[in-house]
Amino acid sequence: MARLIIVTGPTGAGKTTYSLSQAREIGAVRFSIDPWMQNLFSKDMTTLDYSWMLERVNRCYVQIWSVSEQILKLDGNVILDLGFTTKEQRTRFRELAMKIGVDPEVHYLNAPSDIRKKRVETRNVEKDPDVYSFEVTDFMFGFMEPKYEVPDKDELVNGRVVNA
Repeated sequence: MARLIIVTGPTGAGKTTYSLSQAREIGAVRFSIDPWMQNLFSKDMTTLDYSWMLERVNRCYVQIWSVSEQILKLDGNVILDLGFTTKEQRTRFRELAMKIGVDPEVHYLNAPSDIRKKRVETRNVEKDPDVYSFEVTDFMFGFMEPKYEVPDKDELVNGRVVNA
C-alpha cells in the first residue's frame, strides 16, 4: 500500500535530514522544496518578498503533486519535504492524497528555537549538499518563525510528532 508522508516543522527542525532517513528506510521518492526554489527561481529574486516566494512555491507544489500522484497510484511511497508552514498547505496535500485513496501521514518535527537556530548556523557553514540549498540568514529565520502553524491533533491522526 502506498504511503504519503508530509514532513513539517519550523525552520531548522531537521525536516530534510529526517526526510532523507525516512526515504531510505521505506524506499520512497522524496521531494524537497528548497532545491526546487533554488534551481528554478533564486536568480530571479531581487529581494525577500514573501508573496513573490509563495506564488512560486505554489507553482512547485502543483508540479510536485503531479509526479507524486503518479508514484502513489503505482503503489509507490512519497515523502514531501515542502516546508508546509501553514495548516492550509498541509490540508491541501492531505485532501489530494485522500482523493486517490491514500491516507496521508503528517510527521511534525519539533525542536526548541535555540537548537534550530544553531542547526541553521551550522548548515550555513558546512553547506552539506544533502541538506543545504541556500543560506538561511538571521533575518530569514526570524521572519519565518512566527509564520509556522503547529499541526493540530486532527492533522496528526495518521502521523506522529518527532522531537528532533
